[in-house]
Amino acid sequence: MNVPPKVTPRAFERLSEIGAAAQGKGLRVAVDGGGCSGFQYRIDLDTPGDGDLVLEGEGEQVIVDEVSLPFLADAVIDFSEELIGARFTVQNPNASSSCGCGVSFSM
Repeated sequence: MNVPPKVTPRAFERLSEIGAAAQGKGLRVAVDGGGCSGFQYRIDLDTPGDGDLVLEGEGEQVIVDEVSLPFLADAVIDFSEELIGARFTVQNPNASSSCGCGVSFSM
């Protein structure tokens, strides 16, 4: 059985700061084919749909579709602020390698 991804308190805090729930949206984290390593993460604000896993915290939601769920098993969704910019990140133990951009990975 796949262990659902975890969401850090900082990721939920950032969603609250940008007013995602106030807009009726959550953070959608999906995996698409493509990117320089074979798969890539797609992260955007969206509303939950049928079959989506909804992870809730601090009044905010993170949404994962059922196709992406196996690729994100036991991953950690976080928010990072670095010199190169601030962004939501995915630390994925299933990825065998990733590219420098942090958006593309292989399994």
